[in-house]
Amino acid sequence: MAKNKYVKPTLLFKYGGNAMTDPELKLGILTNICSLKEDGYNVVIVHGGGPFIKLTLQQAGIESEFIDGQRKTTREAMEYVEMALKGKVNGNLVSLINSLGYKAVGLSGKDGQTVIAGKRLHKRVVNGDTEIVDLGQVGDVEEVDPGFINLLLENDFIPVITCIASDKNGDDYNINGDMFAGHIAGAVSAQQYVVLTDVDGLLLDKDTPESMIASVSISELEVLKKQGVIQGGMIPKIESCEIALKNGAESARIINGTVPGQIKDLFANRVVGTTIKK
Repeated sequence: MAKNKYVKPTLLFKYGGNAMTDPELKLGILTNICSLKEDGYNVVIVHGGGPFIKLTLQQAGIESEFIDGQRKTTREAMEYVEMALKGKVNGNLVSLINSLGYKAVGLSGKDGQTVIAGKRLHKRVVNGDTEIVDLGQVGDVEEVDPGFINLLLENDFIPVITCIASDKNGDDYNINGDMFAGHIAGAVSAQQYVVLTDVDGLLLDKDTPESMIASVSISELEVLKKQGVIQGGMIPKIESCEIALKNGAESARIINGTVPGQIKDLFANRVVGTTIKK
């Protein structure tokens, strides 16, 4: 796998969720992320857009079916998922970044064959038996070629990437944004992979903000999962950090994306969010 060979270190931000629906907050986040270029960093943004997918499918009259929290995606629905992610969310982010005076390029995993997808077959246990559930056009990352991303970075662009990719036969798949971002972060050898969420980091007690864990190693994560510390929406975010670290990223961090100032604090020797280390 090709590695990032630039003098400038690369920062990759996973952006998504409700922090995308507030225009003022969105502008604050993008302003803080992009300003890191002035500090000598390359910047890559990977995004999802669940709220926008939901709205687009509703407008198209397509009902969403969820299986164990995962959206089943028919071929018909996949067209609207791509419309929402690439056409609406990605295009809007690119326009905003350009308006700030930077050069953004919007793409998905399909562009330049950056990501090759494989169909996800979901396993679940029913009455003690394991069964395979077909989620339709829901996929996993099988391969990443960072060449196109690296080319954009070399030429001072900010790649803005959404979590859609095709398999080797040209079939399109929607991929979990956290998993997608983790694989990209590893492939570009990100100095930091930063996951923006709606809490300050990983909490020992989810109801006690003061219980944030400042630092944790990959080897400690399994215990925290068994203890129920890592649960719900935090599970894919932690797993994406593991993927990033195991595939080439130097460090990973989970921070509060609803507080844009935390983005700059990352590089001001302040304790921000939860750092996951190898």
